[in-house]
Amino acid sequence: MTDAITPLSPSPSSSNNVVLNSPARVLIASLIGTTIEFFDFYAYATAAVLVFPALFFPSSDPTSATLQSFATFSIAFFARPLGAMIFGHFGDRIGRKATLVAALMTMGLSTVVIGLLPGYASIGIAAPLLLAACRLGQGLGLGGEWGGAVLLATENAPEGKRSWYAMFPQLGAPIGFILSAGLFLILRTSMTVEDFNNYGWRIPFIISIALVAIGLYVRLKITETPEFQRAIEKAERVSVPVAVIFSTYLRSLILGTIIAVATFVLFYLMTAFTLSWGTSPKGLGYSQQQFLVVQLVGVVFFGLTIPLSGWLSDLYSRRLILILTTIGIFIFGLFYAPLLTAGLGGAFACSIIGLALMGFTYGPIGAALAAPFPTAVRYTGASMTFNLGGIVGASLAPYIATWLATNYSLSYVGYYLAGAAVLSLIGILLSGNEEV
Repeated sequence: MTDAITPLSPSPSSSNNVVLNSPARVLIASLIGTTIEFFDFYAYATAAVLVFPALFFPSSDPTSATLQSFATFSIAFFARPLGAMIFGHFGDRIGRKATLVAALMTMGLSTVVIGLLPGYASIGIAAPLLLAACRLGQGLGLGGEWGGAVLLATENAPEGKRSWYAMFPQLGAPIGFILSAGLFLILRTSMTVEDFNNYGWRIPFIISIALVAIGLYVRLKITETPEFQRAIEKAERVSVPVAVIFSTYLRSLILGTIIAVATFVLFYLMTAFTLSWGTSPKGLGYSQQQFLVVQLVGVVFFGLTIPLSGWLSDLYSRRLILILTTIGIFIFGLFYAPLLTAGLGGAFACSIIGLALMGFTYGPIGAALAAPFPTAVRYTGASMTFNLGGIVGASLAPYIATWLATNYSLSYVGYYLAGAAVLSLIGILLSGNEEV
């Protein structure tokens, strides 16, 4: 072993008595952080469709402005692996708790600043550049948040319940989406279009500071995870976790990235792209209020199937649930376009089925991606795997789907999703039982 990855000496203050967190405190702390993170993230995704094209990217061609808005949306996904390496490094070196607090602050402050930005009409090209910088901050924070929240849950989990515990931070995704989309729906229906475009869209971004304060309060009350406390006492920490990942666990990193692709493609097609296409005059032409309701109903099923998938994963296996769900995503991709274009009822069915499948894949994937890595590098390994999957699967998904639907047809968007499912299924089959 090289000097760069030599285990560190145990802390002089480390104790043989491992301090345990109560299950309720662990689950609330892991859930509330991801709820806030995803609230902030989805607020951007919604505004990127409804407001940002006209405010930050004025163009005579609405489709071109939307594509530019989606391009800034992708910045966060490229920033997330960097955030995973930075926060993962400190999460594996100094602990999960302090790193989770820092990740939450990075994400939250970036979101608040977005709500205060002037538009292109006021400061010209500086407006989209500042928006891109804030989006970068969001990506860095989310890159460090997810892995830490999953480890906070799984490293406190009793034997045989890792998938169940790992499911709780995943619930932050539908809860954050419901809060964000619900708030946008209330604002959009209670304000004139002019008022909403002038200042109403800023409200979700600015009030996220209150949610961050709540999240900080909860997380500062928790203690370090038992597994990390034991790693300190046994001097199992390493100097450069990312170096260990690339030298020893590269196969797990690559396979985990491939496994996560279908999850990301599915989610961002069902949210950002479907909202954009559903409300576009060139697409389905529904009102923004109508389609936000369609998505909110689908997200309820997303939230319901996450705990169901966590329970089934512990009862049977994560591998089996992921295989069956990925096959389901492939089949859904073939029927995506016919469902979405079959009137408002078809749009509801498409949203419900697609997001229910999302819950079945999202529930067990946290524990699955963390499983191959030992405690000393688990924060870095799980975070990098998840966020590299985000680059491949999600960063350009709304952009690619918009391009396919515009230049070919909506059916090709479904084929794109089916292809992602095939790729992820190959990754699952190539991984061993101990790796998923």
